[in-house]
Amino acid sequence: MKWVVLVVAVLVLLPILLIGCHILGAGWNWVGKSIDVVSKEVDPAYLLKKYEWFKDASASLDNKIATIQVMDNRIASIDKVTAQRSDKEQMYVWMSEVAGIKASYNQLVSEYNSQMSKLNWRFCNVGNLPQGATEVLPREYKPYETK
Repeated sequence: MKWVVLVVAVLVLLPILLIGCHILGAGWNWVGKSIDVVSKEVDPAYLLKKYEWFKDASASLDNKIATIQVMDNRIASIDKVTAQRSDKEQMYVWMSEVAGIKASYNQLVSEYNSQMSKLNWRFCNVGNLPQGATEVLPREYKPYETK
């Protein structure tokens, strides 16, 4: 009779114990993954890589603005009344290129602003740059608007 009680107790308690261990293990796994994510996000190598992406995007945006200004000056320099047909054709090519650069600029601005808004990046604040970084980056860029 004692064996029957012992076998029933083991058959009932063992699954309960295993379920409890599984729940505890899942909890510890969740905590461990959370710690891994946090440690990755504050890892200096990751921060520097992210800073470099923002720096490259910022430089590209500045380049696109400068290119747009140069192209606008070229277009404005063509006298629309006395210009030859080839000059007017070239002007329309430049206008088309400017429209493409503006679209590219706006796409990169939206990606930059989206990435910047995900977290309060430390390197956007003076004094908190990642090791190896040299300058603070803008928090946000404005889309290029035509008048």
